[in-house]
Amino acid sequence: MERTAIIPGSFDPITNGHLDVIFRSSKLFDKVYVAVLSNSAKSPLFSLEERVELIKRVTGNFENVYVESFSGLLVDFARKKNASFIIKGLRAVSDFEYECQMALANKNLAEDVETLFMTSSPTYSYLSSSIVKELAKHNAPLENLVPDEIVQDIYNKYKNV
Repeated sequence: MERTAIIPGSFDPITNGHLDVIFRSSKLFDKVYVAVLSNSAKSPLFSLEERVELIKRVTGNFENVYVESFSGLLVDFARKKNASFIIKGLRAVSDFEYECQMALANKNLAEDVETLFMTSSPTYSYLSSSIVKELAKHNAPLENLVPDEIVQDIYNKYKNV
């Protein structure tokens, strides 16, 4: 039986921390879907289409990683993709509190879908998309925070804001 996992998130923009979780998950599962959330509660820097394109660009060499956008319930997307696992990256205890609530809500909706928590690599434990955006806004270096292929895309966004 094929093991399929979903890694959901806003990815605005994708960071090296996200990429680390995607890479590590790709070694554990037969298929990994990076599910880019269309979240009306957030006002993203990058459009949904841009975020999908950036992630596809940096995961293109991962043979078993697929990138798609979704809206609605994550468990519905998981069912659509025949995924039995949701992977959530954790940087700190504060992440766990929120993610645990979401995992329990998802379990209530879909008993057959398990949420697995993957701790971030120590190198990326402080890293977030918000930090990347704040640094980029002030033209600070982004090397080692985001994939090299998208550094200029991020700086260009702030030139046009």
